[in-house]
Amino acid sequence: MHAMKRKQYEAALEPMREELVAMARWARVTGQRIVVIFEGRDTAGKGGAIRAVSEKLNPRQCHVVALGKPTEDEQGQWYFQRYVPHLPTTGEIALFDRSWYNRAGVEKVMGFASDEQVEQFLDQVPTFEKMLVDDGILLFKYWLGADQDKQEERLRERLEDPLKRWKLSPIDLSARDKYDAYTKAREEMLERTHTGWAPWTLVDFNDQKRGRLTLVRDLLGRLPDTQCDPAELDFPDLDHKPLVETYGVLKPIADYPKD
Repeated sequence: MHAMKRKQYEAALEPMREELVAMARWARVTGQRIVVIFEGRDTAGKGGAIRAVSEKLNPRQCHVVALGKPTEDEQGQWYFQRYVPHLPTTGEIALFDRSWYNRAGVEKVMGFASDEQVEQFLDQVPTFEKMLVDDGILLFKYWLGADQDKQEERLRERLEDPLKRWKLSPIDLSARDKYDAYTKAREEMLERTHTGWAPWTLVDFNDQKRGRLTLVRDLLGRLPDTQCDPAELDFPDLDHKPLVETYGVLKPIADYPKD
């Protein structure tokens, strides 16, 4: 299958963007809380998928959660404790760029967590997520997949592109030799945490544009009817000619030069 072209992708995504805006309006009006988890292979395209969902939404309502390495204090906490403050309140949407599932993925494979810690996590997470769902949170869990040749291609691109070099970390490079180990960890994670109340959805991201469309379409299709008309606003004509910006104390800096 040929990679999707940008023009084709944008044309397919545009009506979905309108639905995503309607979803956000529905969440605000009804007080719904939405959590979407994005997990997957390194370089699969989690950031692009999150942007596809969030780019037209109000950032004060839709929050992207991308936590760094735990601090010393956080390492001494109950494992889920650092994630709980980032859960949404009424009317909000939280998109997790990686999540508590770090423990079943990178922490397990790279040896950052002990076997006992991973086992405890896998035992506890279904109960933790059931508490969230029982409290009314709409929870969606996506795992983004990519073949190793695509992963290598994208890692090389990050290495050679100065605008993407920041995305490449020593952990990413170490993961190159652990593709099978991540597969094994993912399968155990799915077996232990794919539940009726918080199921996983796997999406092929070998073609990232097609993968984003697949994910967004699935997310929208699993929501209840979000039809909620925007509030009527009165927008009368001005009773004078539009005013021109004027400056007293300071002047704007020089414009960017024209071609």
